[in-house]
Amino acid sequence: MGGLGAPRASREPCASRMPSVLATCRATLLASLASLMLACGGPDVSGDLGSDVGLEAQGQAVTESDAERSGAIKPVALALEVNNGEGKLVRVRAGGTFYINQIDIRAVVQATTDEGLKSLRTDSDFAGLGWTGVRVADQESTGLGAPFTRRRFYRGAAWMDVPSFFTVEPVDQHGRLTGAPVLVNAGSEYTRRTESDDFFVRRFRAIQTATGCATRTDCSGSTSFEEEALVELRNAYDHARAHTLTFQPNTRALRLRWSLRPFAPYELPVEQVKNPEYSYGFKVELAALTPPRPNGTYAPGSDITFQLTLRDGAGKRLHPKGVLPPYNEVAPDGTESGLQYYRAFFDATTTYYRRKHRERMLMAQVIGPAQNIQPIRSIVGLGAFLDPDIDAQVVGLPQRDGVYSQFTTFPFANVLFGGAFIDPNLWNQINTDTWTFTIPSNAAPGTYLVTAKGRRVYLGEDLPGSTTMEIQVGTKQRTQATLPTGPCNTCHSQGGELSQVLHANDNRAACSGCHAPLEFELEGPIFVRTHFIHSRSNRFDAPLEKCSSCHLTKASIQRTSKAACLSCHKSYPETHVAQFGPIESMYVGGGQESFQQCTGACHTQHPGSGL
Repeated sequence: MGGLGAPRASREPCASRMPSVLATCRATLLASLASLMLACGGPDVSGDLGSDVGLEAQGQAVTESDAERSGAIKPVALALEVNNGEGKLVRVRAGGTFYINQIDIRAVVQATTDEGLKSLRTDSDFAGLGWTGVRVADQESTGLGAPFTRRRFYRGAAWMDVPSFFTVEPVDQHGRLTGAPVLVNAGSEYTRRTESDDFFVRRFRAIQTATGCATRTDCSGSTSFEEEALVELRNAYDHARAHTLTFQPNTRALRLRWSLRPFAPYELPVEQVKNPEYSYGFKVELAALTPPRPNGTYAPGSDITFQLTLRDGAGKRLHPKGVLPPYNEVAPDGTESGLQYYRAFFDATTTYYRRKHRERMLMAQVIGPAQNIQPIRSIVGLGAFLDPDIDAQVVGLPQRDGVYSQFTTFPFANVLFGGAFIDPNLWNQINTDTWTFTIPSNAAPGTYLVTAKGRRVYLGEDLPGSTTMEIQVGTKQRTQATLPTGPCNTCHSQGGELSQVLHANDNRAACSGCHAPLEFELEGPIFVRTHFIHSRSNRFDAPLEKCSSCHLTKASIQRTSKAACLSCHKSYPETHVAQFGPIESMYVGGGQESFQQCTGACHTQHPGSGL
């Protein structure tokens, strides 16, 4: 890896005085809003604006049982969405108390010619923002054959780099404040954390999507060019959760002001639901229906049937036992209970760059034995997803990958993808919440991890959830994974823990089964995504070439391949281009060959790695 092009350098953090500036701004703005509220005939909330005590008192104005149901005692995470200047309806439990946990804003225009972001910069909801400095940072094409889709990812515009903040104001039907507004700091995308940043995830970018391309690089014949700008804020830090918003009976909308366009606020209509059927929160449960042998273990070669149960925070089922609803009853917007299925057919997602949190895949996996867990580099073909006789995809084999793994999606992949590409009627069939994993006859003894993950979107709350159970195969002796990377909590903390972000799964040993390279999504493996995200975010404090920041052993940086190297590096020497071909993927460098091990005579060390 010594001859590879240097990874992109990190930017300097924002000025250290930013926290005090924002604090002053917060106090001044809230005081001004209090005066405005009084002048307009609203209630005097000046004592509440600078203190959480007043808000807590408002929350306790309901009965104890109502407070427990409404979330007034424990504030609920609230997700807000704006599309092309129009705020999406916010449905919440009446009288509830919330903190801002997610803001998604999108501006989009359609063009018929390839002019970069010209229409977006002049004729969109984001036209008035500063676009100076915008540039193409990455490019990726998708598709297993023509026509291809090409996406260009833009960064560096002035509005993307400057620190900004949002104010969320509850208002009545006349636009008058009904309670204390909340000020949240979006911070700067390029600074990992300051005292006043309110979100762990902060992403600002623009994307041009060209469809109908003849090849991965030739879109000259395309007549469809979508230009969009995105703001993605989510996972509020612990301190930000103290700034709460309580919905009064006369609250009819939320006014969302952005400091970069202060005189053009967005309005999100509010619907308050009294006595809803379900509670907030999300629980994922797993059970093995096939009993183990008398000694508590399963034999190699066993078929083990499992059952998935999804519940709200109070334990109520989100679906009947034994049944999951048809895909068409869930996608793209979910059910009344908050149940979600994979929805990227309707809202394309792209690792790091576009709304991966909105993909909402519901799935389960098994991997083991724990002591052998490692990344899976064998490609899972599309055919395995479409085969009507296969409900669970085999992604890891002991003799090939050093570890066994299977995963399944819900609905099963042959229904999920088969309905999209083969028979639309598959999306109308009722699905099951049970499935079977087959432990291979040559499975090594040890502890195997079974994990399920999904996402629930219910009355304003958008939460991931996961769970992992252990089963013993061939031995009663519990075994553990020894991971060659970590610790992640150096950065992932105070609201950004792995138990809160992504799939809400802090058991990293249980990731590699689902995250195998797929024929249509080669960037699946965790090492690819981790390298890519941390090298692009510019929020990783240590030098990128210092592998020892995350890698614990020298051996862990010597499993080299295109996928391992070019998921971080953006170039390699001309000699490599001549021998191995040009870089064709921003994630893995090339195609399926990208996971083949480089010769052991090359890249035996990484300059500056610290190992």
